Amino acid sequence: MANHKSSKKRIRSSAKKRTLNKYYRKSSRTAIKNLREITDKEEAEKFLPKVVSKIDKLAKNNRIHKNKAANLKSKLMKHVAGL
Repeated sequence: MANHKSSKKRIRSSAKKRTLNKYYRKSSRTAIKNLREITDKEEAEKFLPKVVSKIDKLAKNNRIHKNKAANLKSKLMKHVAGL
C-alpha cells in the first residue's frame, strides 16, 4: 500500500481515469457493433456520423491510437458504402 500522499493521490486519479477509459471504450465498441448490425443503408448513413464522432473523440484524447481510429473509420465507411 502507498505511504506518500502523492502516491495515494496518483492511485485515486489513475483509478478514475481507468474507469472513464473503460466506459468510453466500451460505449464506442457497442456503437461500432450496432452500426455493423444495421442492414438498411439509409439508417446506417444516419448513424455513421455519430460513431465517427465517438471514434474521433477517443483518438483526440489518446484513448485509442490515431491510426486505429483511422482504420476503424475507413472500415465502417466501406461497410456502409457496400450496403
